[in-house]
Amino acid sequence: MAKKLALVLAVLMLVIVVWGLFFENNAVSIVINGQKITGPFKGVIGTGGLVVALVALVCVAILLMFVFAGTSILIVGFLILGGVMMVGIAFPFLLPLFIPLAIVWGFIALIRHKV
Repeated sequence: MAKKLALVLAVLMLVIVVWGLFFENNAVSIVINGQKITGPFKGVIGTGGLVVALVALVCVAILLMFVFAGTSILIVGFLILGGVMMVGIAFPFLLPLFIPLAIVWGFIALIRHKV
């Protein structure tokens, strides 16, 4: 599975490089030391920058996936808690229904953990 995914990502990167070389020639202007780059070397420099940017974005995405995995659990928990509080404020007439439901839910949770 990982080899297939790596192959697909490599092909996708090559497709983006070919697209950047042949189809978007006028979209980017490369300036080094105040002078525009022209000629065939312009595509090579632009493609190299595109590949570096793609690799950097993939690395940042992987890093953020690991960093935000634990943080997102906390955020989702706080959002759920805030939602429950907002429902309690918005619909106070349902509070007599929620209290017995919470008690039953707690008993079921205790019973399931002991088994």
